[in-house]
Amino acid sequence: MFRGILRLVALPLVIVSGHAYAQQIPRTWYQMDIAKDSFYGISLNKAYDFLRTSNKKAQPVIVAVLDSGIDTTHEDLKPILWRNPKEIPGNGIDDDGNGYIDDVYGWNFLGNKDGRNIKKASDERSRIFHRWKNQFSDKVLNPEEMTEKERDQFALWKKALNELNFSAEEQMELMFVEVTAKALKKHDKILRQEMGCDEYNFEKLEKFQPVSRMGKEAKMGFLTCMKMIGLDAEEKNTVLLSQLEEYIDGKKSAFESKEKAPKVYRAEVIVDNYYSLADRFYGNADVMGPDPDHGTHVSGLIAAQRNNGIGIDGVADNVRIMMLRVVPDGDEYDKDIALAIRYAVDNGAKVINMSFGKSFSPEKVWVDSAIRYAETKDVLVLHSSGNEGANIDEKEVFPNPWLKQWNTIAGNFITVGASSDPKISGSLTAEFSNYGKERVDVFAPGVKIYSTMPGGNQYGNQQGTSMSTPIVSGIAALLRSYYPNLSATQVKKIIEKSVWIPDAANLCFRPGAKADIVPFTTLSRTGGIVNAYNAVVAADQFNNASINNNESKPAVAKKNKAH
Repeated sequence: MFRGILRLVALPLVIVSGHAYAQQIPRTWYQMDIAKDSFYGISLNKAYDFLRTSNKKAQPVIVAVLDSGIDTTHEDLKPILWRNPKEIPGNGIDDDGNGYIDDVYGWNFLGNKDGRNIKKASDERSRIFHRWKNQFSDKVLNPEEMTEKERDQFALWKKALNELNFSAEEQMELMFVEVTAKALKKHDKILRQEMGCDEYNFEKLEKFQPVSRMGKEAKMGFLTCMKMIGLDAEEKNTVLLSQLEEYIDGKKSAFESKEKAPKVYRAEVIVDNYYSLADRFYGNADVMGPDPDHGTHVSGLIAAQRNNGIGIDGVADNVRIMMLRVVPDGDEYDKDIALAIRYAVDNGAKVINMSFGKSFSPEKVWVDSAIRYAETKDVLVLHSSGNEGANIDEKEVFPNPWLKQWNTIAGNFITVGASSDPKISGSLTAEFSNYGKERVDVFAPGVKIYSTMPGGNQYGNQQGTSMSTPIVSGIAALLRSYYPNLSATQVKKIIEKSVWIPDAANLCFRPGAKADIVPFTTLSRTGGIVNAYNAVVAADQFNNASINNNESKPAVAKKNKAH
């Protein structure tokens, strides 16, 4: 959404045509097969046909979703929620002795034992700048007299300082968005009165025939903005207005953050010793939290109950979703991420989905240690590449698989970019997706993605690499369910080697630069889009080869152990 909002600062306020409204796009296009359905999806039904023909039986797999929260009452999610078998719900006792009381569905690392929750958090850049401002600001420092740790902190602080120097152009852009938001609110007020309703979407507004001149102007102005932003035809006016407000508030806070220290929400609500990883038993069992929108959508993509005749079918059919709430409205805290990964591993998760990211990670060592721990315990970790339309070979995002203290790349980590379909966006790439020939592993559908939404068994579209990642997590869970002998690193290699690689004739814009046409193969390490069918076929072949190799080896008599 925010990348769409930025189009407002670059385009004149005129009616434009958009691919999203040119034709009806199937809600589950991302699961379809290009040969059969003419959509560049992941060939999911074909994968299940293969598994049925092969008489494969699935085993339950736990997928941990590190996100904003989940609607535990949703009709399509209730049956697939992980339930801690050692915990008695609601008795106020830590039955399993793991330090987390009543952790039935997972844990909320953004809460307090008194039931309060963090909804909003400042950006990490501002937190870093003010954390070391007194130590490094207005001082002549000699790097040779610093410890290695101090040099790292100083480099991080300088980077934060440089990024807090906003240009006049950025200030003007914010002013333009504010003016646009004010005009939209005025249009919205008129439209609500004339339409006799508080909520409407693009389709309803387009069909509405206003009688007054003001109503006609309001309709044209609102439709124009919805098209420029690329708002989905089913999304409501309230979503657009709230997202604009959130964008404006975030930008204002960023512009003020150099002179004004960010509000310390964590100290007010969680009251932990943030800089001590030993202080880890904070939070509460409220995995829904104040805003479960994002996490609910992500969870549905992975595992919404299949073949129940309602809502959607998730990618994987024998999964239990463990929710770990670590994503506020703002940047995540490294401590929460590290502890959530460890919680997931210790409680049986085989796949971890992380649909979030940020540009700074001051306690990266904690997160790296948790990723390394997951690797030693055979757990696969998947992370979204980000939505800035940037080359992350040049611009680092966090978390990432580079484990500095081990001087190695984590072998259990997949970074995911967002693909699209030319019938939706005019390109195989999502305009907003980050990319990188070295640091993005695969692409997966991430535009106009339909899934579960909170609040009364709702469903709707969202877009982003946040949606691409759970699609890949679903494929990973599918492989670990039907081929349980495969390790995390083997699943990673199978997913990567089985991607569908477009030929040169497929139109592909470089994300962030629509005038720049590039080969799709240059945007990621594998050069392709994940494909569930290819993956299960490859897994089956690998599994059969392993079995045959073991059967062909002569039996070795076991030696008696010495007493």
